[in-house]
Amino acid sequence: MVCTSSFQPRLISSFIGDRFIRSAQPLRHLFGYNPGSKHVSMQLPRTFSGLADMLFNKGKQNDLQNGRRKRLRPGKVSPRRPVPNHIQRPPYVNSRQPPGIASGPEVHNEKGIECMRASGRLAAQVLEYAGTLVKPGTKTDEIDEAVHQMIIDNGAYPSPLGYGGFPKSVCTSVNECICHGIPDSHALEDGDIINIDVTVYLNGYHGDTSATFFCGNVDDEAKNLVQVTKECLYKAISICAPGVEFKKIGKTIHDHADKYRYGVVRQFVGHGVGQVFHADPVILHYRNNDGGRMVLGQTFTIEPMLTMGSINPIMWSDNWTVVTEDGSLSAQFEHTILITENGAEILTQC
Repeated sequence: MVCTSSFQPRLISSFIGDRFIRSAQPLRHLFGYNPGSKHVSMQLPRTFSGLADMLFNKGKQNDLQNGRRKRLRPGKVSPRRPVPNHIQRPPYVNSRQPPGIASGPEVHNEKGIECMRASGRLAAQVLEYAGTLVKPGTKTDEIDEAVHQMIIDNGAYPSPLGYGGFPKSVCTSVNECICHGIPDSHALEDGDIINIDVTVYLNGYHGDTSATFFCGNVDDEAKNLVQVTKECLYKAISICAPGVEFKKIGKTIHDHADKYRYGVVRQFVGHGVGQVFHADPVILHYRNNDGGRMVLGQTFTIEPMLTMGSINPIMWSDNWTVVTEDGSLSAQFEHTILITENGAEILTQC
């Protein structure tokens, strides 16, 4: 099936958050935002010259405040999994240069909307299945293997695979990992939380979704963080409709997070999604004064990331994995939505 929609690709200048995170290596695959500018970046430089290594290698800092949970460490990454030749690939595959954010919103005709519903439905089904695999002893690479196989079995392409050089088919972000965790040999432990971020490319359209799951017996503090993060997403979706200002999304999320004294991560944003993986509009999850209003037939993601402590990110040397500066827990939920006459339709649900 061939589906159509219009967009004009362009690359965006590189900015990040409220402050620079210093690094000799610019990273082009992550979104940053400068509140004093209309621009979004695909660049989040790595942080604090050597701080990440210090956190990994200094023995007494491995254990966190509660004395029970150790800091996340990199594991062994398995080889890239193959995709059958007959499966349609996004244009960015096999290029280490990510395409940036396409200008103009993803606004769809009826055929395009049906394509978005199909890709969103598959992404939701894959995410639901991935969640059933979360248990103590499961390796995040095993989750990637299962996700990869389910996506290609359904004739789709796993969108993260090859995006800007990303080596896996899904993101698995455990405990203090804010986002973009690379599946590896790390085995989940009782009490962990894990965000699984699934995007599929089906019939030329991306469906993008994520959820945070409990592994075994999770303590009440972690459960509450996850629950409030989920509430933030659904409260934000509930205010969406044609003509609504995008900045109301950030206010809705920030207001709810503040009630529980959780931090809202600023450096990573929601985005338009459809025929391109990342397009306008940029969706900020914190209070802001950006302009722009929602348009009928538009599709985009909302994906708040909340933390128990610091909202400052640290980039691992793999140039993808982002963790909280202080090792505090982080949770995320994400849906792709369609703006309709009556509000918003969630496309990424079973």
